[in-house]
Amino acid sequence: FTVALLSLSVILFVVSNFVTGILREQWLIVARWSLWFGAGITLLTGLAGLDAYNTVAHDTASHEAMTEHRNWAISVIILFPLLAVWVARCVRSGKSLGKGFIALMLVGGVLLLSTAWHGGEVVYRYGLGVMSLPNVDSHQHADGQAHGHGDGKKTAGDDAHAHESKDGTPADDEHEHAHDVGDPGMDDSMMDSSGMDDGLDEGSTAHSDTGDHDH
Repeated sequence: FTVALLSLSVILFVVSNFVTGILREQWLIVARWSLWFGAGITLLTGLAGLDAYNTVAHDTASHEAMTEHRNWAISVIILFPLLAVWVARCVRSGKSLGKGFIALMLVGGVLLLSTAWHGGEVVYRYGLGVMSLPNVDSHQHADGQAHGHGDGKKTAGDDAHAHESKDGTPADDEHEHAHDVGDPGMDDSMMDSSGMDDGLDEGSTAHSDTGDHDH
């Protein structure tokens, strides 16, 4: 909320200088309220950030990132509440804000963006404040489970895929393939061939028993 409200306030205060009439008045009203609410929330955000700075577990690299984010945030926490008071006094007295105020709002916008970027680095790059990070090394699938691939159809070679059991050893007993058993058709043909060999042997024996042929 802090970044959204203060960013909206900066944009509207700047662009309102290029419009006139009722639109300018409406934009200035939204800009003022966004600044006031944003400045108030910024104070609460700063207190929460300081508490996290002193309590979140971190290492040397993340401590440097936290410190840099804190320093940028302090400048925002100081500047925007002062600008909010400036606007309130001008509204009460009926004075215009002036170009100096617009310049400071632009400076505050740059500080705000830098603070937000460094805050993102602290969380997404260094993982500070994250409850837990995924441990990809401990991720295992139970037997028969796999990630979805396309329509979930099995592809050739799935039966020969080497699976591992939960203890990390190859589960050979779970995939027994009858590689030694031949094809039934092959068995019949082999039997026929054996029969033919037996017939040839018997014929050869009978031929030898008749003796020599008379020519």
